Amino acid sequence: MGKLSGLTVIDLTQFLPGPMLGVMMADQGARVIKIEPAAGDPTRSQAPFENGHSVWYANLNRGKESRVLDLKSETGKAELADLCREADVFVEGFRPGVMKRLGFDYAAVRALNPAIVYCSISAFGQEGELAHHPAHDLAVQALSGFLSVNDGTDGTPVVPGVPGADMAAGLTALSAILMALIGREKTGEGDYIDCAMFDSMMLWCAHHAGSAIAGGEPPVSARQRSLGGAAFYQVYRTSDERHVVLGAREMKFVTNLMTALDRPDLIPIAERDAGEQGELIAFLRETFASRTRDEWVEWFADKDVAFSPVLDFREAFDAPHFAERGLLVEHEGRHHLAPPIRFASEPDWVPGHVPDLDER
Repeated sequence: MGKLSGLTVIDLTQFLPGPMLGVMMADQGARVIKIEPAAGDPTRSQAPFENGHSVWYANLNRGKESRVLDLKSETGKAELADLCREADVFVEGFRPGVMKRLGFDYAAVRALNPAIVYCSISAFGQEGELAHHPAHDLAVQALSGFLSVNDGTDGTPVVPGVPGADMAAGLTALSAILMALIGREKTGEGDYIDCAMFDSMMLWCAHHAGSAIAGGEPPVSARQRSLGGAAFYQVYRTSDERHVVLGAREMKFVTNLMTALDRPDLIPIAERDAGEQGELIAFLRETFASRTRDEWVEWFADKDVAFSPVLDFREAFDAPHFAERGLLVEHEGRHHLAPPIRFASEPDWVPGHVPDLDER
């Protein structure tokens, strides 16, 4: 019995934000009913595949039921209406206005079930100038300012390795839904949540966009401690064309490393403002280029410095820590990333079944 056992969730979402929200609820025991079109969620056809299912689809939709409904037909509308009457949560990820045209906006669903918690996930929210602007993660990151600091040393923005807007929206929507469910315990009433990917990202910039938040200039990566302007928060190339990072700026780590490298005279440079540490960065670039990545891993083994090698996903998944934390579980011939939320009072987690299309 998971923490969310007894809750029923209707999931009308595809791709990333909504499915991630749904699988996090399913992993904790909620009954999640995924509504799919006749062709299925597009991620069903996304390679690679393992034992008959897309790895992407399996990891974000395990433990759910699948129902194919034509929401433009009277039969499909009637079946969804029946589900709404008994559900606790309704999540949709269509562009603004679509659910109203289908007859299942919040007002219509609330009329069927006043206790339901209804969450709409979209790129820019249900109202406003950008509400109907088509966008996936990259466009949202571009318009929110985040892409401007996801740049290389020449200042050119690059495609992010993490779909931050998608993930932020999924986590924000999950948090909001759980808050609304707690609130329902007091009032008996459900609520409506307008969750925008754009809005969800903005709190994530408080630590490096302070000047812009206060009405001033935007951050420039080369002058930011967390974005490339500091020697001890930096990526360095090694002699074998791999990379390592220094990942903490506390002076104790600076002292430990620079003493071990016989250059304590450079320690004061690390106390300068970001963007003014060029001499130290240059020294560390030359130093790290003198050995291979794995040689540096061995050299740092007995040193108290926030150092890490840059691993690819294969290396990360094969690392002992990954196994020690139980982060990859094999079930029904497929590999699943384990949920990061685990409770000491509950048994070891087992992945839910991955549904075939319309497998109820």
